[in-house]
Amino acid sequence: MAARTPRSAGDHPGHDAAAGAKARDFSYQVTKDRTVFVFWHGRRVMTVTGRDAEKLLARLERIDADAEQMVLAKLTGNFKRGNERR
Repeated sequence: MAARTPRSAGDHPGHDAAAGAKARDFSYQVTKDRTVFVFWHGRRVMTVTGRDAEKLLARLERIDADAEQMVLAKLTGNFKRGNERR
């Protein structure tokens, strides 16, 4: 499988174009060795490999765009909870 460009929720099959107008924080890229790179606003914040990557990809394939954002946000842990200093 060839490497894919980072995918945002707006690229999700069946995604409503009007809903895609709002900014999506998370995207991901899958390499040919099935490594998943998770991006936040274009910056790589996490790498998932092996069995965890396979589980993540299986889950991402069967959910909608909004749920995809939530899964990726939760995957990154305590990320952007609103309590960090500016």
